[in-house]
Amino acid sequence: MAAEFPDPDMLAVAERVARYIETLDPADIEGVFADHDVTIIENFAPYRFDGPAAVANWSSGMTAHRKQTSKLRHVFGDPIDFSQTGPRAYFSLPTTWTGTFHDSSFTETGGWAFVLIKQHETWRIQSYGWAVTSLTVR
Repeated sequence: MAAEFPDPDMLAVAERVARYIETLDPADIEGVFADHDVTIIENFAPYRFDGPAAVANWSSGMTAHRKQTSKLRHVFGDPIDFSQTGPRAYFSLPTTWTGTFHDSSFTETGGWAFVLIKQHETWRIQSYGWAVTSLTVR
C-alpha cells in the first residue's frame, strides 16, 4: 500500500530549510539539497535559482532578502498531495511565517511544492517552489 504522507525523513529536509531561513546558519542546510540539477523558485530576485551554483546563489539571495526581518518563525500545516515513485517524491507543505519587517509585525502564509530525490541513502531536495498566498502587516 502506498503511503499517504511524506515520511519523517522527507519532512526533516523541509524543516532544515525552514530553520535555515530563520537562522541563516549554513549548517542547517548542509547535505539537504541534491548533488546536481537543483532548482529553487522564490519570491525574491532573480526568482529562479538553478545550475551548478543554485544553492549558493539562493543562500546569498536569502541572506539579502532577510536583512530587514527579525524574529522569523515558521509553522507547517499538514502535507498535501504526496506521491512517490521509486527514488523521487513530491508533496506540498502549507506554511505560515511570522516575524517583523521594518519594525512591523507580519504574517505570511503560503506553500512549498517539494520534489525530493533519494541520494546517498537520504532524501534530498531536488527542487522547491515557494508561493505566498496571503500577507498581513501590522
